[in-house]
Amino acid sequence: MKVTAIIPDELIAEAMELSKADTITETVKIALIAYIRTQKIKQLGATVYKEPLAFRYAAKEIRDLNRE
Repeated sequence: MKVTAIIPDELIAEAMELSKADTITETVKIALIAYIRTQKIKQLGATVYKEPLAFRYAAKEIRDLNRE
């Protein structure tokens, strides 16, 4: 997809430096991937916070099951 965006030069330069990307396109891809991953982790964290994971077995029970 082609996109035209007005982004400050300093922001692009810093992102290129930090991402070690050679092109602006590559830099934007890396930044978007990182942003999407961060948001997914936040969503997962919020879900786990609302509905904590429940463990059915104690550590000893799991060890015993694994040894069978």
